[in-house]
Amino acid sequence: TLGFVAITNVNLGFSDEDLLQKPTIGEDGLYQQKWFHNSFLDLKDDLSEAKAVGKRFVVFWEQKGCPYCKRTHEVNLRIPRIVKYITDNFLVVHLNIWGDKEVTDFEGEITTEKKLAEKWGVRFTPTIQFFPDNPTNLSNKKGSEVEVMRIPGYFKPFHFYFLFKY
Repeated sequence: TLGFVAITNVNLGFSDEDLLQKPTIGEDGLYQQKWFHNSFLDLKDDLSEAKAVGKRFVVFWEQKGCPYCKRTHEVNLRIPRIVKYITDNFLVVHLNIWGDKEVTDFEGEITTEKKLAEKWGVRFTPTIQFFPDNPTNLSNKKGSEVEVMRIPGYFKPFHFYFLFKY
């Protein structure tokens, strides 16, 4: 692992000593980040809030025990440059692909995380969905129809960072 991180660090211009602390795991078994948005899980409202503060809206899907989610959090999301770029430019809502929390989607339908993941075609984790910065014209559309980009699975830090910059 250290060899991988060291090679990655050279590409992004920092040393091992500069890494952020390892993330914690919540009661639900998912990794937690301090900067994940504390949401009421009304996604249209979250998107509007992101726009109001000049950020883009992202949904970050994961599941308990996912080795690629672990890698994303323990490698990519410990790199200060990556985290700074994300927190400066994105409002991130964290969802569980198998979760039972109530979520209101862009269509106004109240459903569960698990059913929403199925509806939006989220089949594996991590999956990160990026949405347009304009919340108008989202009614009656699935998230998978309005997303502007999707990161399907784990990408090494260099690629992960530049997918967010894209």
